[in-house]
Parts: sequence; C-alpha cells; structure tokens
Amino acid sequence: MKTMTWLYDDGGRKDAGYKGDAGDCACRAIAIATGKDYKDVYAVVNGWANNERYTTRKRFKSAARTGVRRASMRRYMQSIGWIWKPIMGIGTGCTVHMRAEELPAGRLIVALSEHYAAVVDGVLHDTHDCTREGMRCVYGYFYK
Repeated sequence: MKTMTWLYDDGGRKDAGYKGDAGDCACRAIAIATGKDYKDVYAVVNGWANNERYTTRKRFKSAARTGVRRASMRRYMQSIGWIWKPIMGIGTGCTVHMRAEELPAGRLIVALSEHYAAVVDGVLHDTHDCTREGMRCVYGYFYK
C-alpha cells in the first residue's frame, strides 16, 4: 500500500489576513480545488449559513470558521457546478480510502469523518496529513 503524497496548503487563509487555528477545512478545500479566493469563499459560506435553521438535532448554523453542515456544503458545491459522488452507504463499510490509486484523477473535495480536504491529481492539499497512512475512509467526493 502506497501512502498519498501530502502538500501543506492553507488555501490562501494566511494571505487573506486570517490568523490562528480554525475549523475552516471546507473553505480551504473549496479555495484549493476551485482556485477561488479564500476570502471570497469564506464570505459566501457565511452567507449560505444565514439561510440555515436551527432544529432539535442541528443546534448550530454553519460558519466558515467553525464548520459547515453537510447539506449546506452540498448545496453550495452544486450551485457552482460541482457534482457529489457518494462512496459509502449505510452498511456498506469502507470501500475507498485516502489513497491516490483509489481516487479518480483531477480536482476533488473529499468528504471524510468531520473533515473536508482537497485532492489534486492524487496529491492531498491540506494543513495536515489527514490520510491516517492511507487507512482513512472516504465518504464521498465533489468533482467538476
């Protein structure tokens, strides 16, 4: 088993003037995979969050800095022409891992447990190596 190559990439967060740590993986992944400006993605994600409602099961709204709900991420990606490809279903088990040979070529945003990451032609672009040595399960991915 070959591990996926990892490159440090904050998606332009530091250049946009943001400091410190944040749970902004969705914004970083979108900025990296689409080539959009981090600051613009940040603003749009927060704009979409304003349309969310609180429910008994969803007690927080999405925020660019602290996390984006799955449904909001899917709506936003669909609005910019990206397609969601689910990989894992209830009871199917892990069929695709964070390995270059198990993912298609091109620009992807992979959905992992509690995380989104950009993969460009089999190379992980993120602020940390989230592959768990090639054992992390991929729930699905967005592609153009």
